[in-house]
Amino acid sequence: MTAIINAELIMRDHFIEDAVLFFEDGIITGYGEMRNTPIPEGCEIIDAKGEYVGPGLVDIHTHTGGDYRLWQHPIPAAQFHLEHGTTTLLPASFPRMTKEEYIQMAANIREAMAAPGGENIAGMYLEGPYINPAYGSNRAANPWNNKPIIPEDYEPMIEACAELARVWGLGPEQENVENFVKAAHKANPNTVFAVTHSEATPQQIEKLIPYGLCIGTHHTNATGTIVNYPECRGVCVDECVNYNDAIYAEIISDSRGIHVDPYMQRLVRKIKGDDKIILVSDRSYQDAPNPPGYDDIHDINFDKWGDIAGSKLTLDVACRNWMKHTGASMVEAFRVASYNPARATGFTDRGEILVGLRADLIITDRKMNVKTVILSGKVMKEN
Repeated sequence: MTAIINAELIMRDHFIEDAVLFFEDGIITGYGEMRNTPIPEGCEIIDAKGEYVGPGLVDIHTHTGGDYRLWQHPIPAAQFHLEHGTTTLLPASFPRMTKEEYIQMAANIREAMAAPGGENIAGMYLEGPYINPAYGSNRAANPWNNKPIIPEDYEPMIEACAELARVWGLGPEQENVENFVKAAHKANPNTVFAVTHSEATPQQIEKLIPYGLCIGTHHTNATGTIVNYPECRGVCVDECVNYNDAIYAEIISDSRGIHVDPYMQRLVRKIKGDDKIILVSDRSYQDAPNPPGYDDIHDINFDKWGDIAGSKLTLDVACRNWMKHTGASMVEAFRVASYNPARATGFTDRGEILVGLRADLIITDRKMNVKTVILSGKVMKEN
């Protein structure tokens, strides 16, 4: 048995100060205030030195780790995120990948999950291929643009990805997309769906909720254009995500609030509450220089046209930014970066400190500088 002592435990909705936490065989077995909780003889001791101990971070949407694309080099990319406290990771596909690349990605991820170094990989987030070409993919060649949604294309991808597909992102306005959703849901009833790179109406989105649509991909980014009618202001994807309690809003919280303006982050938090927001890194890789006026931006990627092209974030940094922009506490930051993403994607064995759950834990200071990472009871990083 191992005991973490002198800890400030971050529970789902409160702190336990001056605490001890026990785990054995990869499972949390107990916790409590040190003054009331005796430590059995023979325990291995980890001294948190008064720092925070929270559940490992759960990043459900990220494309790269360091300079490695997760779909091609999953293990070194996953290790990069593990160093930053992400104990559960869903590698994300790129919208412009070919059918053959989707199938190869599934093979690569499956192999990595069974290999040393891939223990924090837990499935895939499939961002595409059936998205709106006007939002985030229209400037470069995309093999899916204006291509019909037909079984000959999607059935091989579904078969290759079925048990790994935790999230499948799509544009609900695409013709025949419901046939694809039904087929993917039949292949894996645990797959959830996300409205992604879309200009769908609320009605088109809500039609897919019964099949498991429960996520709004990078909320307020590539999420449609509001049509202003002569008599009123229109609505789009963002309003639907805000309105529906069944849908989690993904937020990319960079240091300057470029992806999502800090005021908008506070507004979304007020509307959705801490229970229906998911922080994601959406980390990607581009080698284009920053456009004029953005020379000091260090955590965002830009493409060669000067458009935002994902982030350079890790989830620990995103938590730090979220607290800065919204005034959220450490407890609330862990809620949106651990508990919510775990529950949205069907992981009920992690995401919070609770007896019987996996001992996926991190020790961090108040600014989310990660000191120690514990994955299934194994110390993976220790400072």
